[in-house]
Amino acid sequence: MRLFPRVLTAALLALPLALVASPPAQAADPTTLTSGFYVDPNSSPALWVAATPSDGRAPAVRDNVATKPMARWFGNWSGTIGTATGAYVGAADARDKLPVLVAYNIPNRDICGGHSGGGAGSVTTYNEWIAAFASGIGTRPAVVILEPDSLGDTSCMTAAQIAERNSLLNNAITQFNQKAPNTWVYLDAGNPGWRSATTMAANLNAAGLSRAHGFSLNVSNYYTTAQNITYANAVNAALSASSGYTRPFVVDTSRNGNGSNNGEWCNSAGRKIGTPSQKGGGAEMLLWIKTPGESDGNCGVGAGSVAGQFLPEVAYKMVYGY
Repeated sequence: MRLFPRVLTAALLALPLALVASPPAQAADPTTLTSGFYVDPNSSPALWVAATPSDGRAPAVRDNVATKPMARWFGNWSGTIGTATGAYVGAADARDKLPVLVAYNIPNRDICGGHSGGGAGSVTTYNEWIAAFASGIGTRPAVVILEPDSLGDTSCMTAAQIAERNSLLNNAITQFNQKAPNTWVYLDAGNPGWRSATTMAANLNAAGLSRAHGFSLNVSNYYTTAQNITYANAVNAALSASSGYTRPFVVDTSRNGNGSNNGEWCNSAGRKIGTPSQKGGGAEMLLWIKTPGESDGNCGVGAGSVAGQFLPEVAYKMVYGY
């Protein structure tokens, strides 16, 4: 989706208990093992503020973006992946905070959109990478958003490529269940404007959602929290009807303060930061998964940039919504 490094709802609680399958047994709820979400001191906005303290935009970016909890993205730019995830989770654990990590390295990444194309070069390479990712976390508490775009960005893929992707995601969930028992894994489910709820439910089930904790929505997009809750409930209704279970979900609220601009996803103008990371809010959690100010690619208000590049003017304008 276009980037690099970068409590169930009341409706679900109303479902018959027989339809609400429990997530796989894990050692503990990671949110109960920590005192809040981790604020990354090395996020791109934090590093920009530290490097340019005299910039007139720095106070607004510092107070409204850089000091907020947000996810750290990991991919083929991250070096030795087990070392990278281990260091990040270790830093959070030392502060008794809950880190949010994004795994973004699946082969044929962003295959249809193209702005963040790439990923691991082979099935073997990815399977080794994701196993090391999980091993780096170990038993420490964490949240992982698993492969944004992977189940929405399939319109240009062959049946064989889709089958391969499902196999990779199923294996990834297995690796986290075995190696990172205090991690909640959310399999990415795109956004309300991408795939129908019925199609997404089928895609999630084929990719192994029944063995993951939940699913994520709106990563790097702008749809309102209310729109995402409605969509999530429809996905869960389709899951319960077709597969006999539902799952909790999280929503990326990092850039949805003004909602979507007619579905435009690539550096859309006039967007605004949304509700900072928290538990509840209509989903299991509202999270800043995309870093506000990081480009989606050479498009929109990020023309001339590359995916993941921090654009201070974009971050500044997102604070005020213009």
